Amino acid sequence: MTLNPADDTFAARLRQTLPEAVFRPAEPRYLEEPRGRWSGQCGLLALPRNVDEVAALVRAAAEVRVPVLPYGGGTGLVGGQIMSDGPAPLIVSLERVAAIRGVYPTENVLIAEAGAILAEVQAAAAEAGRLFPLSLAAEGTARIGGNLSTNAGGTGVLRYGNARDLCLGLEAVLPDGRIWHGLSRLRKDNTGYDLRDLLIGAEGTLGIITAATLKLFSRPAGEGTALFVVPDPQAAIDLLSLARDRLGEGVSAFELIAGQGLRFLADELPDIRQPFATPPDWCVLIELGLSRGLDPEEALAGLFEAALERDLTSGGLIAQSEGQRAAFWAVREQIPAANRRIGAVSSHDISVPISRIPEFIAEGDRIVAGLGDFRVNCFGHLGDGNLHYNVFPAPGRSKADHVNQRDAVKYAVHDLVHSMGGSVSAEHGIGRLKVEDLERYGDPVKLDAMRAIKAALDPLGIMNPGAVLRA
Repeated sequence: MTLNPADDTFAARLRQTLPEAVFRPAEPRYLEEPRGRWSGQCGLLALPRNVDEVAALVRAAAEVRVPVLPYGGGTGLVGGQIMSDGPAPLIVSLERVAAIRGVYPTENVLIAEAGAILAEVQAAAAEAGRLFPLSLAAEGTARIGGNLSTNAGGTGVLRYGNARDLCLGLEAVLPDGRIWHGLSRLRKDNTGYDLRDLLIGAEGTLGIITAATLKLFSRPAGEGTALFVVPDPQAAIDLLSLARDRLGEGVSAFELIAGQGLRFLADELPDIRQPFATPPDWCVLIELGLSRGLDPEEALAGLFEAALERDLTSGGLIAQSEGQRAAFWAVREQIPAANRRIGAVSSHDISVPISRIPEFIAEGDRIVAGLGDFRVNCFGHLGDGNLHYNVFPAPGRSKADHVNQRDAVKYAVHDLVHSMGGSVSAEHGIGRLKVEDLERYGDPVKLDAMRAIKAALDPLGIMNPGAVLRA
């Protein structure tokens, strides 16, 4: 039998087990998501203070089959933190389980609880003279448990990998309320199945991450940032190859920016300082992190000269100060904000093999043009093949004018991605938004294996039901 967590008996039982301070009325922020596409429901909101209280909550929910919805920073864009249908869930927010438990600079390791804000983890690493390289626009509010649960990407994947690549071990509460004590600081541990990799990217459907052992890195002695104008996406890819040939792992980020994105910024966020008087059709944002003895500005100047000789760029800007570096990154990071103000007909977080990006952009633009009068803003992490390919209405129209075309646009783009061996969810996860997409494009054998894992670890189906896999 499934009970509503607002049921007086269930709520009273929890309050007998845990202090009253753990529970709180659900404020609107727990029931909303950034794009405003769904509103959620909540039977009871709990803010546990440690892993034992998380375990007690999950055990109690399992006994009466109450759905459990883990909640991090609420910044996810695919609805994994919002449950609109079915019995009202017990929302378990990790925001108070937020301590930095330890920093081990000689090991390049930091242990953080799941509720620690990403920016706080970065700051704790910096205080120890180290770098935690996961970086994304929501790092001031996103929490590390959610970053791991969604296997977040961000701007540093080219050099450092996704969240999964930055984690050595986990502590987690499994769906029956048992605690898995897996906070290993080991780099090598071949002792059977890797539960860490199962829980990372599972979006709270296999358990609740409560703490993580994270990898740190030496801080680059010198950092440099530049914007290079490129004639087209193929030139951008060739420039990336040239940069890596010359600078190796010193290339930390390589972002593709379309002129349409710069024009959206000028229209919607005019206070953001534009780097070019006239927005070029395409440009790339390059970030270097070099070891001691290497000058990043000289390295970028040398790269520019080599690219100019190969007709891969026609101009550019190299940041001369921290203020200029921040201004360049502000342009890239505010593009999504401008997008939201205009309102996309359909947004796509996709990846394709890097060599096929020019073909994808050209064919995608052709297909979208055949569906109607639209504008496309294509931008993102060119270095790892992840693009945000977003389709907008023509000037003077709104996304509401194209509601009946949203699915047609989405499927046209996703079908193209799939035909090129790509992914329709590169870094944001599946959540509830893309469950149908996973069923449409996912390998059947993989899906069967995922369902078997879910059934084995969560036989009652209480953990974030409806996310990733259909409930």
